[in-house]
Amino acid sequence: MNKIKNAKDKVVGETKEAIGKVTNNKELEIKGKIQSTMADVNIKGEKIKDDVNRKVNKAFDKK
Repeated sequence: MNKIKNAKDKVVGETKEAIGKVTNNKELEIKGKIQSTMADVNIKGEKIKDDVNRKVNKAFDKK
């Protein structure tokens, strides 16, 4: 579920940023950039969490 939300936030943020640039709306551009960047951070956090879970599970499977 988080992966879908993060992907949606990334696309929406990039869209807001692009619309802000085209319309010269700096506030919308900045809000879009922040939303997109936060989605990137969350995506990377999910990847780290998945990697840790995989390594923990692998370690316990060896015993």
